[in-house]
Amino acid sequence: MDWLTYLPSLAQGALVTAWITLASIAIGAALAFAAGIARVEGGRAVSTLALCYTEVFRGTSLLVQLFWLYYALPLVGLSFDPVTTGIVGLSLHVGAYGSEIVRGALSAVPVAQREAARALNFGRVHTLVRICLPQAIVEMMPAFGNLAIETLKLSSLVSLISIADLTFRAQSIRNITLDSATVYTLTLVGYFLMSLVLMLAMRLIERMVRRGAAFPRAAHA
Repeated sequence: MDWLTYLPSLAQGALVTAWITLASIAIGAALAFAAGIARVEGGRAVSTLALCYTEVFRGTSLLVQLFWLYYALPLVGLSFDPVTTGIVGLSLHVGAYGSEIVRGALSAVPVAQREAARALNFGRVHTLVRICLPQAIVEMMPAFGNLAIETLKLSSLVSLISIADLTFRAQSIRNITLDSATVYTLTLVGYFLMSLVLMLAMRLIERMVRRGAAFPRAAHA
């Protein structure tokens, strides 16, 4: 069957998509925590800087951001290979949206708990690490799961800067064979399977985080 001949190329593209997605989620999560914590706990200058980053990357198109990184930055002497550009662009996108998740979860921690920590002479860092973050992370997980799935879907945009991901390879095969129905059906199935694996992984991580948050409370009780 003809569709079997498409699978090796599509599988290679799927590996590129998976790598870019996972790298972007990991780097983006680190940026999200840095910016989100800066918004809540940082001084005015740091908070304003984090706010500017968040609003710029949430308020502009990811596709335009990728084009800017890939085509405009080389004009000022900064150039990256396509894969690095894709990861940087997606990471900045994840970080900007994720920072709002972190900020919202930290802001939802009851003020009384912060005041109690201050009464016990806890420093700001101690309060953040031992009191606020353990509670906030539990509340962040569902939203971060949705953001991870969205990142996988948005990763298809990197095909427009010449990255041979799943979408790029599907388009290349289609241009040669003109077999749109088969090629794009296989591509659709590929993205769904990767999304399913990522969703299950995020649910497992969420379960582990909730269990880890419950153990200290049980031990303290």
